[in-house]
This record gives sequence, C-alpha cells and structure tokens, in this order.
Amino acid sequence: MKTTGEPPANTVLISELFFSLQGEGPWAGLPAVFIRLAGCVEPLCPWCDTAYAWSGGERIDTERILETVRSHPCRRVVITGGEPFLQWNSGLEDLHRSLASQKYQIQYETSGKVNIPSVPDALVVCSPKHVDGAWRFEEANLGAVDVFKFVAGGVDWFERIDAFIARYGIEPEKVCIMPLGATRDEQIRNMGPVFTYCRQRGYRMSPRLHILAFDTKRGI
Repeated sequence: MKTTGEPPANTVLISELFFSLQGEGPWAGLPAVFIRLAGCVEPLCPWCDTAYAWSGGERIDTERILETVRSHPCRRVVITGGEPFLQWNSGLEDLHRSLASQKYQIQYETSGKVNIPSVPDALVVCSPKHVDGAWRFEEANLGAVDVFKFVAGGVDWFERIDAFIARYGIEPEKVCIMPLGATRDEQIRNMGPVFTYCRQRGYRMSPRLHILAFDTKRGI
C-alpha cells in the first residue's frame, strides 16, 4: 500500500516539455525533445538560468510524456532539470526504460550532486557546480560521467576548473567549457576568454546557442 504523500506510479514532476535544438554541450545544434524535470539540490547556483525549475512543476504520466516525444520528428531526448536524478526512484527509471526500449538516444544533464545510476544506454553530461567556495560533486559519480561541462566567466573560473580536472584526472576529450551568461550580452562578453582557454587546454568550447539566438526566452 502506498504511504501518504508518495507520488503516483509511472509519473514524473515536469517543469517543461518541448522540442528544440540542443543549445550546448556535445549535442549542440542537434534537434532534441527536452524533458525538464522539476526539483534541485542545495546549494543552489546563483548564476542558474533555469531557476524556475528548482520547484513547482506538473506531475505527468509517463505514457503522456512518451506520446509527446513520439509526436516530434526526432530520436533524441534530453532529460535535464533542476536535477533529474532526484526522480530516478519515483518515475524517471520507468521513463528511461521506455525511451531506451524504443531506441531513443538519451542524454542526461546532471550536476553530479546526487547519485548517478547506471545508464549505459544514455550519454551522461555532468556540469559540476562551484558554490560557496567548494565544488559540489559526489566523487562516487566520476565513472558514470561521459562528458564534464563547465561554465566559465574568467581567470578565477579557469583556475577552479583546472584544479577539479587535475584532482580527478579527467581527459581533455571529456571536457566542455561554456561561457558564463544567462543573457546574450553576458555570454558574448565571456566568449573570447573561454575560446583562448579551450585552445590552450585542448578542451571543447560550447557556446550556448539558445541564448545567443533568443536571449532569455524560455521553451524554445
């Protein structure tokens, strides 16, 4: 019997569900269906451009989500947040299995602040957060991450990223750097230094295409 307050089976708490182009990271520029789950993990990031997903959301049945995904001409799904893996044991695992069984390409965007389950049939992109003077990342997740994606806004940011990469022995091929910027103007200001930094270190640079194209507009 369910306990009081337990979410209904085969549902997840959704902040947004839409079709677009992936704006950043290893799939940048590719069409994808985005499933943005609600809920996040403290400490929260002061520069986050999706703070609206930290709370709220609508609980949606897995089959309804699958119907929406199937309605789009695309075989890629990006599951993001908030922190998506907060819901792994309360509906997300079932959704993942359904998508994988239907041969969708799945990418997760996570902070690495909570346990990352074994998902060998998905691409796990982790964006560690440096908040209140420390990296907020669970070391046990290291082997579960395919790509580390960092936001950077200048020399201090580069030094912190260098320290993280050196500490965990991460190969340059697994590193992606994005210019800090929740607005178009802020991102453009930071692109030059990030370009130079990536060239020096051998990292991939990823602009945030959705912000460059549409500034602060949501759900595009």
